[in-house]
Amino acid sequence: MKKRPRYFVYALAFVLAGLLLLMFMLAIAEMPPYGQLGNPTHNQVFDRYVWEGPVESGGLNMVTNIILDYRGYDTLLETTVLFTAVMAIMLTLGAGKKQNK
Repeated sequence: MKKRPRYFVYALAFVLAGLLLLMFMLAIAEMPPYGQLGNPTHNQVFDRYVWEGPVESGGLNMVTNIILDYRGYDTLLETTVLFTAVMAIMLTLGAGKKQNK
């Protein structure tokens, strides 16, 4: 197998880093200006969570209302992913141990 020159690897890494930087700069250029009222953070979802949240969910804590009532499925799936990751790590670490009988 022919060994590639070292400068080829460095050039490839440089090009990939440049493309990644370009992608980040284009994404940042598309972001809305900070602090304007027309930004996506200032929309009807915020008003509904703040003003209708205690009435719809019955709780007084706004964070708990959002996590448990409005984002319940998202929280359930995040918990499932974390549980699966922890179980995979435990099985991987325990696979090399010898069991004494």
